[in-house]
Amino acid sequence: MSEDISPKPDLADIRKRIDALDDEIQRLIGERAQLALDVRTSKGALEGGVDYYRPEREAQVLRRVIERNEGPLSDSVMLRLFREIMSACLAQQEPMKIAYLGPEGTFTQQAVYRQFGHSVQAIAMASIEDVFLQVQAGEADFGVVPVENSTQGMVTHTLDMFLNAEVKICAEVELRIHQHLLTHAKSLTEIERVYAHAQSLAQCKHWLRANLPEAELIAVSSNAEAARRVRTSPESAAVAGAHAAEVYGVPVLFGNIEDHVDNTTRFLVLGRALLEPSGDDKTTLLVAGADGPGALFQLLEPLARHGINMNRIESRPSRQGRWDYVFFIDVDGHVTDPNLKAAMAELEGDARMVRVLGSYPRAVLGKLPETG
Repeated sequence: MSEDISPKPDLADIRKRIDALDDEIQRLIGERAQLALDVRTSKGALEGGVDYYRPEREAQVLRRVIERNEGPLSDSVMLRLFREIMSACLAQQEPMKIAYLGPEGTFTQQAVYRQFGHSVQAIAMASIEDVFLQVQAGEADFGVVPVENSTQGMVTHTLDMFLNAEVKICAEVELRIHQHLLTHAKSLTEIERVYAHAQSLAQCKHWLRANLPEAELIAVSSNAEAARRVRTSPESAAVAGAHAAEVYGVPVLFGNIEDHVDNTTRFLVLGRALLEPSGDDKTTLLVAGADGPGALFQLLEPLARHGINMNRIESRPSRQGRWDYVFFIDVDGHVTDPNLKAAMAELEGDARMVRVLGSYPRAVLGKLPETG
């Protein structure tokens, strides 16, 4: 086999070209930032960043990033770079305020940065209810709350808050969740108790049973709180993500201890306005049927007849009477789409209650980096 004798690229020339590209990239980013300021000038004096941020427009931009990408950088890396550029441009005058289920170090905080980039003011709240109230009162521009885990199901408290809160779903975020065992202990034999959110304990129950059968499992308000508790307790461990390990300074003894490798959590972004179509949307409805037999069929039949694809349906007590229920339904499409609009008109004629909780861009699935 003959030896490759083709000349090697000149290192000095490569570095010169890199420097030239860096200059051009920086110039173009500055030009983009100026155009973002021009958008503000064009729209006139508005209340704040929330009035300039359009999730449906951002979703369109990021979809084009994926369509244009020819490598060698992955889609996830390109999306992350563009997200941060957009975040920094939007925050030139005043960063948006994003309420999330805290404390610092939770997966919900990671969902905030996934959706909005790091040029925002992330405000940790003590409860899901507090996030809803902050958004509803206008104290936060948007809020982020967990709504569903791929292995443990729905976060029912999030659903229940929609019964009375005056907010709209503006986006959804999906994170691949990796759970780690955080501890100052040097081995599993030194661990006497494990702190974690109840959902995380459930997501890792087989691993914990096999590796820490004698340890006491203690449910706490969040994985970040679990990490905080074990900072000065070497006989304790926490189940949490890599971000919590970094924030609270607790080493990872074992990584990726979740029982299912595709463990994913879905989060909702809460706002105060219904969005325009993005071109690839979902709609969440809150409906209640009339009393009597066939009530659920009457709610679903118009959707099927108008060709509306239903992704999910969940029932929750209505809190208006014993054994009285409402239904949360996710469907494909935007509420302004002709077929969905027609189905909604029929639903409103037959149902006891029909509310549009939001029409919002579909999450980019399988394209973003995994989160630890």
